[in-house]
Amino acid sequence: MEKSINITLRIWRQKGPKEKGAFREYSLQNISIDTSFLEMLDVLNEQLINKGEEPVVFDHDCREGICGMCSLYINGHPHGPDEDVTTCQLHMRKFHDGDVITVEPWRSAGFPIIRDLMVDRGAFDKIIQAGGYISVNTGGVPDANAIPIPKAKADEAMDAASCIGCGACVAACKNGSAMLFVSAKVSQLALLPQGRIEAARRAKAMLSKMDELGFGNCTNTGACEAECPKNISITNIARLNREFIKAKLKD
Repeated sequence: MEKSINITLRIWRQKGPKEKGAFREYSLQNISIDTSFLEMLDVLNEQLINKGEEPVVFDHDCREGICGMCSLYINGHPHGPDEDVTTCQLHMRKFHDGDVITVEPWRSAGFPIIRDLMVDRGAFDKIIQAGGYISVNTGGVPDANAIPIPKAKADEAMDAASCIGCGACVAACKNGSAMLFVSAKVSQLALLPQGRIEAARRAKAMLSKMDELGFGNCTNTGACEAECPKNISITNIARLNREFIKAKLKD
């Protein structure tokens, strides 16, 4: 088995949101297959800095698959060709010697490019601020078993809450829809009794903000679920639609 590989990178370079961008090619030799994708980009940037050139700008933070910041579109797939992982968990063993690897930022009206591979994902924060939380005064902290919750519902809520807001669902969707993200954030509260108090307002407010910020509509292609690194199910979208319809009927 190959221990190291030589690759060619086609990376999108763009100096700013209003600047014209283009692909640039870079060659890297003797990259260990045990290197993570972000570590490989670190190697590239070190070489560029040593040459006096501008390093490639990309987002990263925890590098443990938790924060969702490593939002890269690699060879036509959000987070790359591996399944159920973020870009920081992708390793070069998934590629072969001589491969040409195309790296792009998320492409969505809701995620404007800041520079190179970095996009502004602040739209997700605005959707959460529109209603993805519980604001009622619940008083003191009750015992854990004070409100009985069926295990199946608790498990579903926890599965929805595992969404890290990386934006892969938006990048995978031909419409640039954020429905999987919004539905996960609605579901994690709608499934629990504590979240039912503001359920109607929450569904309307978050969907309204999603539309306002320029995300597209869902046409149920399932691409979002297929590319999600946390396996968020599109059944959450069905729940979001039900929550929204119930809210409109109450109006």
